[in-house]
Amino acid sequence: MLASTTIMGIAGWRIAFHIVALISVMVGALVYLFAVDPHFCNSESDEQLVRKSAWAEMKGLVAEAKAVVKIPSFQIIVAQGVTGSFPWSALSFAPMWLELMGFTHNKTGLLMAIFALASSLGGLFGGKMGDYLSVRYPDSGRIVLSQISSGSAVPLAALLLLALPDDSSTGVLHGLVMFIMGLSISWNGPATNSPIFAEIVPERSRASIYALDRSFESVLASFAPPVVGLLAEHAYGYNPISYGSGVSSVVSDRSNAAALAKALYMAIAIPMLLCCFIYSLLYRTYPRDRERARMHSLITSELQHIELERCHGVGDFYAGREDAIVIDIEYGEEELDADDDEKALMHHQVEHSGSLR
Repeated sequence: MLASTTIMGIAGWRIAFHIVALISVMVGALVYLFAVDPHFCNSESDEQLVRKSAWAEMKGLVAEAKAVVKIPSFQIIVAQGVTGSFPWSALSFAPMWLELMGFTHNKTGLLMAIFALASSLGGLFGGKMGDYLSVRYPDSGRIVLSQISSGSAVPLAALLLLALPDDSSTGVLHGLVMFIMGLSISWNGPATNSPIFAEIVPERSRASIYALDRSFESVLASFAPPVVGLLAEHAYGYNPISYGSGVSSVVSDRSNAAALAKALYMAIAIPMLLCCFIYSLLYRTYPRDRERARMHSLITSELQHIELERCHGVGDFYAGREDAIVIDIEYGEEELDADDDEKALMHHQVEHSGSLR
């Protein structure tokens, strides 16, 4: 909407970037002020932690990253993330496609805003449904939901890009389909990927697994726009020309819009089908990795408890606790003669019968 305007001599699209940057700074400040960073127990003393060199810290990070990368479920989610994020990166051509069909800057901005709003609502809905299905079906609920989401992108993208007429007069239909599509294809992250990441690694490694996932996905998904451009130009006949106001320019724009739509559909449908297939591999690995992480957390908790007792002393640890039970054992003062076997046996039987009573 700001693309065609100028504010204080600054192009509107630059203003939009400044607004996004300002919002990012504000969010960062709020995170710094109000977010609670978890602290984990460490057996090393504070003095040892302070003296830890940067190289030792780096080696620790590398070791943690290696441990995360070896988890089968992590490998599967990264693989689907590469294919699943490919269409989202390719959708950067959507505004260009809409404008080639004849939509104005304002209408294009409105349609993209509708899609973004629907994606936000879809993420919220997907997260709620993922939590519900994970209770009913712990081993498969989240996975099924993501397969439905990724699979629905194929027919919805075909309806939007190939079935609807290439005409700006059908803005309402385009807006409706874009809303349904945004609402349906945005479940994977909040419903499946993020919750599974939190379950398959120890709590202190969650930041590492999220960072590695975003790194792998964003690097490989960055190839999506060039792929769309190459497909549109070399496979579907996109002809870049200078835009004019004549009839021939309008015809060329419609032809280019159709070519770009076909390229976009290929960049959405094929990766989403692969994403849906890759998700099916989680049925085998996810339950096993989740139980392994739970056992690791349990063992770590027990070791920390033992370390706490060792550092503070068992007596100090239980001193003052109301629920502590103290058992006093009194020993008889009579000493038995080791040679008198009969007397020792009779004394043991008397004590045993007394304890049974």
